[in-house]
Amino acid sequence: MTKPIPVFPKGRQELYKKNRYSAAIRSGDLLFVSGQVGSREDGSPEADIAAQIRLAFDNLGAVLAAAGCTFRDVIDVTSFHVDPENHVGMMMAVKDEIFPGPDYPNWTAVGVTWLSGFHFEIKAIARIPATG
Repeated sequence: MTKPIPVFPKGRQELYKKNRYSAAIRSGDLLFVSGQVGSREDGSPEADIAAQIRLAFDNLGAVLAAAGCTFRDVIDVTSFHVDPENHVGMMMAVKDEIFPGPDYPNWTAVGVTWLSGFHFEIKAIARIPATG
């Protein structure tokens, strides 16, 4: 059995320490990325909703990069939305830049009532590219 290996990007370490979780876990050639929010370096939420959504994608990209992945390696995504009706357009604008298609990952969007002061969260599973 493959031993899970925690993966952390540079920065935002206080957020991971405070909440006691890994940014991602590598298991074999798969990377399971914890939910990423639009938090600043100190863990606080970005106030502007569109900027918060963009920052959540940026934070996801940083975790992927720490494991040697890019958004092209993402195979499954789950996003969580406090106000999906009003925020989905902002999310789709960023999503369309990052995943221009047509090889889209699986995607499940879930409406929720609480995200600890955030309005959007995104988690993903990626296949880690073979090296060498």
